[in-house]
Amino acid sequence: MLLCLVTSFSRQRKNLILTLKRTQSDDVAEGISASFFFALLNMTAKFGCNNMRKVTQFNNAPVINRFTRRASVCAEAYNPDEEDDDTETRVIHPKTDDQRNRLAEACKDILLFKSVDQEQMSQVLDAMFEKLIKCGDHIIDQGDDGDNFYVIDRGTYDIYVKIDGVGRCVGAYDNHGSFGELALMYNTPRAATIVATSTGAIWCLDRATFRRIIVKNNAKKRRMYENFIESLPFLKSLDFSERLKVVDVIGTKTYIDGEQIIAQGDGAESFFIVESGEVKITMKSKSKQDAEVNEAVEIARCSRGRYFGELALVTNKPRAASAYAVGNVKCLVMDVQAFERLLGPCMEIMKRNIANYEEQLVALFGTNMDISDSNA
Repeated sequence: MLLCLVTSFSRQRKNLILTLKRTQSDDVAEGISASFFFALLNMTAKFGCNNMRKVTQFNNAPVINRFTRRASVCAEAYNPDEEDDDTETRVIHPKTDDQRNRLAEACKDILLFKSVDQEQMSQVLDAMFEKLIKCGDHIIDQGDDGDNFYVIDRGTYDIYVKIDGVGRCVGAYDNHGSFGELALMYNTPRAATIVATSTGAIWCLDRATFRRIIVKNNAKKRRMYENFIESLPFLKSLDFSERLKVVDVIGTKTYIDGEQIIAQGDGAESFFIVESGEVKITMKSKSKQDAEVNEAVEIARCSRGRYFGELALVTNKPRAASAYAVGNVKCLVMDVQAFERLLGPCMEIMKRNIANYEEQLVALFGTNMDISDSNA
């Protein structure tokens, strides 16, 4: 049956949609992986399907329905390599100046938006609508289909994932962050449940706008970085589709010579992979109380393909080392929430590195107290 699907994709879009409609409730529609699905979509780029629509303006934000599951979206094919049509839907939810300022502030550090240009970002802000949240509300539920991408304006939220059939809290959001992108990118069910633990507010972006702008930009980014990500040894424990998801959630940051990337003692919010240049890792020993003799000691250098900043995320402790750019440096950056969601299979490799760091600290400082108290 998969062979039939491949044949349909290679012929024409119309046959593809008909095939998916016939099979979307069967094992085939459930079993096609995200990477295979996107690969087939790329094969059909020349059979574009443009929808003639007009700009629509909504005066009232749509209601998030937490209690009924929407119809499956698996049959809705989207090819990010197609050219956009000027007449395609542009959704606009009016906002006050205060709302737009708060929304822009909430979105400014979201890595998914880093590759979006100014005009596209304006469209994203136009399309987002605010939803007030009460304590105990389920924003999304694991296994449900995805309608929206969410950006937190305020409030606290717990992340639950079913492990062996039991829901377990695996993380939390505290007044900032975003979630819900994976189900929209890959037409897969929600991978986690998000529950509000306080009153708050979130911004919602509809699936169509998200895919038209964000997925298209991520497709370009994927073409740039998938070979690089594929070559990283520490990601070998991830399968192909999992590595593609890593590509989709990473952002990029550049640093000039001598610029500090992370600081010893700071909280950990990101994980870094060196794409180009070199990064110097330094540490001050806590065992030396005299500031005059407690100078930073270089403990490592990270070049292309090396990573840093992971241990503080693994151990949930402050940074125990600082990182500085040596020359011009470009890093791929993943926020802590994406790190927790996607790099679980790599965690054992990263934990084993703690022993290596301890050996270095004993050699440099005569003790491993720094690494046991807090980790970079």
